[in-house]
Amino acid sequence: MEYNAWLEYEWDTVLEFCMMILETERYNGNNIEKYLPLIESCLTFFKEHYTYLAKQRGAKALDADGHLVLYPGSGAETYKMAYNSTSTIAALQTVLERLLEHPNLVEKQKSEWKTMLKTIPPISFRTFDGRTTIAPAKLWERINNTESPQLYPVYPWGIYGLGKPGLDTAINTFKYDTDVLKFRSYIGWKQDNIFAARLGLTEDAANLTTAKLKDSGRRFPAFWGPGFDWTPDHNWGGSGMIGLQEMLMQVDGKKIYLYPAWPKEWDVHFKLYAPYQTTVEG
Repeated sequence: MEYNAWLEYEWDTVLEFCMMILETERYNGNNIEKYLPLIESCLTFFKEHYTYLAKQRGAKALDADGHLVLYPGSGAETYKMAYNSTSTIAALQTVLERLLEHPNLVEKQKSEWKTMLKTIPPISFRTFDGRTTIAPAKLWERINNTESPQLYPVYPWGIYGLGKPGLDTAINTFKYDTDVLKFRSYIGWKQDNIFAARLGLTEDAANLTTAKLKDSGRRFPAFWGPGFDWTPDHNWGGSGMIGLQEMLMQVDGKKIYLYPAWPKEWDVHFKLYAPYQTTVEG
């Protein structure tokens, strides 16, 4: 256990690696057989760790609805000692669903992961001025950083977005959640430009991405930073590039959305990779 104010109970990152592995198969057709044990072991950790902790506290391993009790957890590095963190729920749900699509799982594996998928708790919500928004967790003890994991179901996990149910709730979260508004920025690893693009909010996406990708003022224009970490800050440029690409093109399964958050007055020529070994040039 790492008892660190920022990193304690923060294990979602491993699920992002699982998703990247699954995406290499979807994009390039790569054979990912050798990585399946890694993905399965990551999922097994969450299942076994949280049933173990629940049994330490009481007689039952699951809650009244048959769901895992994800406590203590963490909503990114921000919402600490969280109960059912939204970022963790979205990650587990998405990785499990994608793993179950893999053609080479044997029946025993399929049965195990289908059973686990049923134990993932639902995402929690809260309201601001009567508007429903995605909550960062069911409960938490303190706020420690300035991330917005309540929008991680938008990016990277893609549960909410253009053409998907609940888009209005996700937009409400971007526009009205007081924490999200307080934490909004283009500096460093901040993902607000990506969230805006995924939600089809063209003006916000354009303003945030333009600010993020402006000249660093240094000898090398892309040596941004230090932001929250160092110079040159690769996270600053990386999140800027992702936001720019999401403004131009988004994918949902086999659907491709072109110019979902691209200002009409911006001239552009682009060539981007989509899943299933597809290249899109416009």
